[in-house]
Amino acid sequence: MKPVIIIPAYKPDSTLIDLIQELLNNQQSIIVVNDGSGQNYVPLFAELEKMASVTVLHHAVNLGKGQALKTAFNYFLTHQPQDCPGVVTADADGQHLSVDIQKTADELAQNPLSLILGARTFKKGVPFRSRFGNNLTRLIFRLLIGQSLQDTQTGLRGIPRHFLQVLLKTSSSGYDFELDMLISASKRKIKINEVPISTVYKDENKSSHFNPLIDSFKIYFVFFRFLIFSILSGFIDFCAFSFTFFFCQNILISETLARIFSGTCNFLLNKELVFQSKQKMLPEALKYALLCLVNLIFSYGLISSLVFLGANIYASKMIALIGLFFANFAIQKVLVFGKEEENILVKT
Repeated sequence: MKPVIIIPAYKPDSTLIDLIQELLNNQQSIIVVNDGSGQNYVPLFAELEKMASVTVLHHAVNLGKGQALKTAFNYFLTHQPQDCPGVVTADADGQHLSVDIQKTADELAQNPLSLILGARTFKKGVPFRSRFGNNLTRLIFRLLIGQSLQDTQTGLRGIPRHFLQVLLKTSSSGYDFELDMLISASKRKIKINEVPISTVYKDENKSSHFNPLIDSFKIYFVFFRFLIFSILSGFIDFCAFSFTFFFCQNILISETLARIFSGTCNFLLNKELVFQSKQKMLPEALKYALLCLVNLIFSYGLISSLVFLGANIYASKMIALIGLFFANFAIQKVLVFGKEEENILVKT
């Protein structure tokens, strides 16, 4: 079976009808989600509902692109047969050509366990806000996730069936949902394939409902959660270390108590809010305790060495905190809160 096409739509124009008619020529099944567009758009969606192989789902109010996609994912999983490999998501504003949507669908059909991204080329002529936003997201994604992608903000994606159940459980509901999708795929070791597509921007992309300020903040906050909570835990660690050392003048005792206080806070924050792990707490707590022990040995050795060389005790503590931050993100993502993707076979 061919993948099902999903198009979330908020106040679309007639371009959407033209796109769907082209897709129907390829005998594609299509799900359109009216994300609370309002009464003025009732005729347009009514016209779509008359088309064969097109299903229109409705939100009473605008709930965001991520929620619109999840509504369609749920409908797909409850109505489509198991041998359908997955879905292809596309935007309603004319940025994705039918030939590129079909190309992405074909790639997913050939690789039903992979996440497929329709990758645009950001060359001269692309609106500055789109080019800058994608380049910044690519850089941060590569630094924190360790994977290099050409286009992290593309809405044209082929999503394997087994991954949809995972995505339904994510908390994000706006444009940040698409970035959470990439992070989740990376964490679960799902292979990400990119296929080149045309770069289309009509009228400087004015039809897009993406808010450069608000939506960008939501997207980048996905990345900065770990940084924010690490700074908070580091502050607790530093204060506990300084307070204890002031009274006992013993580096090992001070560092041990600091690690206990900050480690407990950091573990709970990272589990629930950063990595959003659903696994049992005890196994993860034991692995995290082992990580804290390694951190304690490393930081104690580093602080003691710097003090021996004449450095200030508090400056040495700050150097140790900064050095551990970069190593800890990768270790926690992979070894503590990471989850290997299950070996799920998809019938084709």
